[in-house]
Amino acid sequence: MTSWKLNSIIELKTTEMHTAGEPVRIIESGYSEIKGTTLMEKRSFMKTNMDHIRQLLMREPRGHADMYGVILVEPDDPTAHIAALFLQNEGYSTMCGHVTMALGRYAVDKGLVKPVSPETRVNIQCPCGLVSAFVKYGKHGSGNVRFLSVPSFAFMLDVSDFRVDVPSIGEISVDIGYGGAYYAVVPASKLKVDITETPVKTLAELGGLVTKAVKKSLILTHPDNENLAFLYGTIITDGKDEFSDEPTKNVCVFAGQQVDRSPTGSGVTARIAIQYARNQILLGKKRCFSSCIDSQFFGTPVKETVCGKYPAIIVEVEGRSFYIGKSTFILELEDELNTGFLLKSALSDCVCNYHQAATVD
Repeated sequence: MTSWKLNSIIELKTTEMHTAGEPVRIIESGYSEIKGTTLMEKRSFMKTNMDHIRQLLMREPRGHADMYGVILVEPDDPTAHIAALFLQNEGYSTMCGHVTMALGRYAVDKGLVKPVSPETRVNIQCPCGLVSAFVKYGKHGSGNVRFLSVPSFAFMLDVSDFRVDVPSIGEISVDIGYGGAYYAVVPASKLKVDITETPVKTLAELGGLVTKAVKKSLILTHPDNENLAFLYGTIITDGKDEFSDEPTKNVCVFAGQQVDRSPTGSGVTARIAIQYARNQILLGKKRCFSSCIDSQFFGTPVKETVCGKYPAIIVEVEGRSFYIGKSTFILELEDELNTGFLLKSALSDCVCNYHQAATVD
């Protein structure tokens, strides 16, 4: 067996999972203290002082442009069992449904929450607020998890007086929904494509164009926290919003044309909030949502509420999360690519300075 000597300055250990095909890299050890009193302060501290951890594990060669990760921190909400910082190729998400489901199962299996059969509740403090996951346990398990969303609402429905100019498409109207993050929601037909026949790469490019157009034209606000008032991405749908027993398909494009392999938990929540505002779905009616790889989540509007001035709902989203491995990642002192790169970006933008890598803690 060949021996090899390591001169590493970083060693990070992770547990790897997926929910409906979308990766979840849970970063367990190898990083310094994430300082702050509140979760949002910790999010800001990591972004400012420890972003090399995100870059190292989300970007190539250790990750890829569509990688997704999470770091657990101590919650400041006394009702929460754990708190989460969500990581992706562009930065830090405010909510992530597929990670929430994976974390629910992880927290039970790691003993962070005492398991109860047939279902264990795990309260997770997310940057958007408290989310409760419910984990099937024992013989009822098989990876099944559901969560209850934060109050979600339709910010703006498809209206003629607000239109965005999408390059190569022209002017279109869109819906804006909130499900822990804001999404533009648009049927594929408005983008002159068929969602089932169009390559995912093309859908990603179109979704990115819509996101940029909306950001240019619309100022978002949020009743509870202005840190939540930004457009996270675009959801392209098959347009089948009227309630049906048949699945409705959508493709979520976020964070610099990153494509979610799952139907997107917060995206399903936003879509149901829009459907509910249009009387297209009733309380207690479960709807199936499928992704670009035909994996499925089930969403149900379960309770009316309010979020500031907006009529809102609580949505239950169900899916399945599975373990796929454990990893140890290192950064060697001599590695000039240090915290990695994204092939989509210009080389000058995506390769970090070697000397910076040599001094990170």
